[in-house]
Amino acid sequence: MLPGRSRPSLPPASGAWREGDPPGRRRWHTRPGPLSLEAGGELPVVRLAFETWGRLAPDRSNAVLVLHALTGDSHAAGPAGPGHPSPGWWDTLIGPGRALDTDRWFVVVPNVLGGCQGSTGPSSARPDGKPWGAAFPFLTQRDQVVAEAGLADELGVERWALVVGGSMGGMRALEWAVSHPRRTDALLLLATTAGASAEQIAWANIQLHAIRSDPDWRGGDYYDAGPGHGPHTGLGLARRLAHVTYRSEPELAARFGRTAQADEEPWKGGRYQVESYLDHHADKLVRRFDAGSYVTLVEAMNSHDIGRGRGGTRGALGRVTARTLVAGVDSDRLYPLSQQAELAALIPGADRPRVIESPYGHDGFLIEAGQVAGLVRELVGW
Repeated sequence: MLPGRSRPSLPPASGAWREGDPPGRRRWHTRPGPLSLEAGGELPVVRLAFETWGRLAPDRSNAVLVLHALTGDSHAAGPAGPGHPSPGWWDTLIGPGRALDTDRWFVVVPNVLGGCQGSTGPSSARPDGKPWGAAFPFLTQRDQVVAEAGLADELGVERWALVVGGSMGGMRALEWAVSHPRRTDALLLLATTAGASAEQIAWANIQLHAIRSDPDWRGGDYYDAGPGHGPHTGLGLARRLAHVTYRSEPELAARFGRTAQADEEPWKGGRYQVESYLDHHADKLVRRFDAGSYVTLVEAMNSHDIGRGRGGTRGALGRVTARTLVAGVDSDRLYPLSQQAELAALIPGADRPRVIESPYGHDGFLIEAGQVAGLVRELVGW
């Protein structure tokens, strides 16, 4: 071990939330029957974890649906604590006096179907009590939205005042507006696309190979492994690669350059600062996420094609009746502005695409809270 580097504790085989863990702010919706899947087959039991802020108005007109990105979850606001290993990922947008003012809005954030923080996914128990693991079925964004529509029904939300999402969450937000136009009043799409591109699928493919090549992946059935024996190497490599695509080259250059990590010498086995940065993010993810869910959700993202079976992209987007704003990040090399321009051009009444100015690349939609807040207020007032 290099000087200055402490030995970390071994991570569990999976960072998934498990039965018996502290629930935190989570609530649960259980679908009353099985969910038929677009790719065939069904999930016999579907449960979604979700969190809410604010109160539903008597006329049920103030509900907002916020949809998270790949490694997000239902904990969009609030501190870390028992049951929530990380603080809210959009904490600066949700709360009294903020853009999504919880004195006005009833904000609902589900953990996506296939996820690992309380919703049904590969780490969840099958009807026989064993984890789904490799037997978990293939999901699409449409399956995930069908599950979320069931949650809306249980909450008594007939029509969302606003559906908002970025990246993977933006894919589902778009599916909501196309599949359920009468249930979507306003739509905010951030750093997303009408369909996964060849380059996006290619980057994702390398991440999937990293996970599946890990000897501790065990074909997806690793949930009985002890600490330190899950597919952490593969998941960590996937995270490192993904994180580079989420940021921009100018930001990495300005932030790290070629500087070595403190007390380390790259010519003698040490790391550059940027390597330490990627190691840090990899270690964080393997402790709070699940490799099986990562594979499931990435494959669902790769399947995203809003025009599939709907007469193509133009025909599908022509179904949108929601008041819509589309925004991208000027430095995003993973979901370039051309993809948001296509959405804005083909969604009726969407107006010109808005541009979030940020050095942070794709992650700008999460980091530039002030600019995103401005978009929310532009779309729904206040």
